[in-house]
Amino acid sequence: MTWSCWRLLAALLLLLLATVFARGQDAAVNRFAGLPQIVHAAGIIFSGRVTSVEQASGRAAAPLGQHTSSTAITFQVEHAIRGVSAGQILTIHEWVGLWECGERYRVGERVLLFLYPPSRLGLTSPVAAGGARFAIDPHDQIMMTPRNVATFAPDRLIGGKTRVPYSDFARAVLRASREE
Repeated sequence: MTWSCWRLLAALLLLLLATVFARGQDAAVNRFAGLPQIVHAAGIIFSGRVTSVEQASGRAAAPLGQHTSSTAITFQVEHAIRGVSAGQILTIHEWVGLWECGERYRVGERVLLFLYPPSRLGLTSPVAAGGARFAIDPHDQIMMTPRNVATFAPDRLIGGKTRVPYSDFARAVLRASREE
């Protein structure tokens, strides 16, 4: 086999392993499928505005210097709940495969994110395979997808709603963090 064939085979194997690992994280959270479990799994929780999105590769892609491809997403943190400070400029690195599978951010977009703690490679992603990523509308309302509505149905404050005021959502998160 040529060197390029080995590289292609290795890339496909990594893709397979990453998919299996991501499904494992998702399954672990979805077994419980509630806000307390999502809050517990998250190392970083904040809302903010996307200020830049860049592809990164090589040593610059991961903080620990490993060779990996990632997407660097930079946020201006508006509201900090866990692991960051309000006003902070935060850059996260997501595995490039997430970007290619549809996990995309747009400059100017406002989001509320529950992120896994960064891996030893410096990579992170939203908890529950993107189920803990929420768009925020211009009126500070958290926009709930049908999946979110189902996941949070048991919550007395946000359950069953398709749009939730940020202040109500933040109170539900703080209450869930005490239930951990």
